[in-house]
Amino acid sequence: MAKRLPPLNPLRAFEATARHASLTKAAGELNVTHGAVSHQIKALEQSLGVKLFERTGQRVKLTPHGAEFLPAVSAAFDGIAAATQRMTRPASAGALSVSCVPALLLLWMTPRLGSFTAQYPDIQLTLIPSNDPKDIRAPQIDVCVHYGDGSWTDCWMRKWSGLELFPVVSPTLINNRPIRSVRDLADHVFLHGDDGREWHTWLAAADALDLERGRRHHLGDARMATEAAVHGHGVALGDSVTARALLARGMLVAPFTLSVPAVDDFYVVCRNEMRSAPIVQLFIDWLFAEKEQDEGRADAPVAGRVPSRRKRPALKVIGARALS
Repeated sequence: MAKRLPPLNPLRAFEATARHASLTKAAGELNVTHGAVSHQIKALEQSLGVKLFERTGQRVKLTPHGAEFLPAVSAAFDGIAAATQRMTRPASAGALSVSCVPALLLLWMTPRLGSFTAQYPDIQLTLIPSNDPKDIRAPQIDVCVHYGDGSWTDCWMRKWSGLELFPVVSPTLINNRPIRSVRDLADHVFLHGDDGREWHTWLAAADALDLERGRRHHLGDARMATEAAVHGHGVALGDSVTARALLARGMLVAPFTLSVPAVDDFYVVCRNEMRSAPIVQLFIDWLFAEKEQDEGRADAPVAGRVPSRRKRPALKVIGARALS
């Protein structure tokens, strides 16, 4: 059964009049006469069977019925305007705003900007380092690449990648202070990107919870811990996505074969209405294409690897990885 809706022109007259609190200003915006607006509003009131405005001289005021009706009408017109803008937005030109986990933005996406720009030279990106779920519904942000458990509601999402965690260290540090077994980690500074639960999980998988750990630094997030490892300040837990290029370039090495899966994953997330925007779809397709290329390449060289004391099935990380 079709939904019964009031005619469009009376709705436009009602919304403009309510916004301006003036018939004259509404008529000017709609490019019609004062009388035409008044006639349309009366027709809408007759259709609904309620009074929408109280008229006092040249000004009008919403009645309780009008105040209740206005938000729905305004939202409908805003939605139509936004959809029209998306449909007329060029697929391969214009501005695109992306919120991305800081570690992923710095260590994975930024090195690939050249690839994106070469394919889409007329798209201007605004990249925002953030993992704040509020970004998903922020009107100024088109699409997010966030780390989480996929529990965001009332939005479109698709898992982009999982990740494995494993120790990483700079070649200079490992050459000066070799790591031949898990026990050798006791001679190094532990770099934490979280509250310590990730290292606890990896050491549990390595049968090394009894390892005496001395010096340690808590860096606040994975990006800072990884950077500290690159500069030779200790051993961090890298991951299979953001540390890949650093391993390939020899800036880091992974001394052990043992890895554990992170508790959460990377997701591409956006508002439902943005999913159909051609420029957003283009960016999402590019993200997945780049990921497929990564997976198709041979494993990055990881000079200096030694076997862990005992290879065990990877354990689930207890706490969420701080990648922001």
